[in-house]
Amino acid sequence: MPETVPPEATVRMVAHRPPLSLRGPVRRIVGFAEHTGAPQHRRELPFAGVPLILSLGDPVRISSATGSGEFTSFVAGLHESPVDTTHDGTLRAVQVDLDPLGAYQLLGLPMAELRDEVVPLDALAHPGWRDLGERLAELTSWPERFALLERTLGRCAEDGPRADPEVRWAWRRLVGSHGGVPIAVLAAEVGWSRRHFAARFRRQAGLGPKAAAQVLRFARARTLLTAPGAGSISDVAAAAGYADHSHMTREFRRLADATPSQLLAGSR
Repeated sequence: MPETVPPEATVRMVAHRPPLSLRGPVRRIVGFAEHTGAPQHRRELPFAGVPLILSLGDPVRISSATGSGEFTSFVAGLHESPVDTTHDGTLRAVQVDLDPLGAYQLLGLPMAELRDEVVPLDALAHPGWRDLGERLAELTSWPERFALLERTLGRCAEDGPRADPEVRWAWRRLVGSHGGVPIAVLAAEVGWSRRHFAARFRRQAGLGPKAAAQVLRFARARTLLTAPGAGSISDVAAAAGYADHSHMTREFRRLADATPSQLLAGSR
């Protein structure tokens, strides 16, 4: 679904480079203030990352396949279906994009519990997350906010569990191949049974390896579909690793509730 941003909208963004010690678990940190003058709706499609939103006081209404509600600061686990978000016209927040295995370490809980879920940060066990959005809002500058966030992330990283080396290796293989490595091959390469491999991977990454591979392939296809000079949908399907155009369309309907043609039309 295309975004409809009023012409008078303003968005101010301040990027912050994570410290070296956090650059594995943390992909990106950005502060932003968005003023649209009218309610703003977005449809977020599945991707292989875990967004953490620290609102500076403005609520967001979220609707997903598992329910709906109003949130301020929250984290969204890996999803296999779209998530719709709406705010009333003003949203000031810090967004932290986490690698799924980094989220396992920083959030301190099995990522399978967050599959297709949106959870308030105050529900997390580590005390560092409690009231963090409110504490950030009390500060008066972005450098102060980023410094507090870095301290919190550092403490959570020290206290949190580490993913199995085998799961980390398999995740890197899947990401590097855009979901193209067969799951039986990954299990054999790490030396585990397929059942044990799938269970450990699901617990720590949030999705089973097959589902994670499908999300990665979907993300790759979306990138190819909207790239300048992109070929036909059949060409994109072949390049992304789908059996054919029909296979890609079925996966897009399941993950995005839209066909490739509909997503392409909405991106223009």
